[in-house]
Amino acid sequence: QVQLVESGGGLVQPGGSLRLSCAASGFTFSHYAMSWYRRAPGKERELVERVTSTGGNTHYANFVKGRFTISRDNAKNTVYLQMNSLKSEDTAVYFCNANSVFLNKGYWGQGTQVTVSS
Repeated sequence: QVQLVESGGGLVQPGGSLRLSCAASGFTFSHYAMSWYRRAPGKERELVERVTSTGGNTHYANFVKGRFTISRDNAKNTVYLQMNSLKSEDTAVYFCNANSVFLNKGYWGQGTQVTVSS
């Protein structure tokens, strides 16, 4: 059974930091690119950052440049999102995604809420 389980969300003040984790199971983690998406209230889901299967390359949205960092540990089947200098507009549900173009398969986690507020 495929599972992507996010954790680490919560309430943080503007300027603070959070580290999200996504633990994967039920598929060959190292064969999949991993991404974090988010959906803010009233908005469409959008890509935050993506890392290739080996961790060698990343792609990030302009709005997180210099603030968020994605990383993965293939030995632990886990992907992380380190979020620094958080802003109120970062408030959203953050989702973990696994995708393999070669295998034509993709999976989603259930999401974790991040709220940035004073």
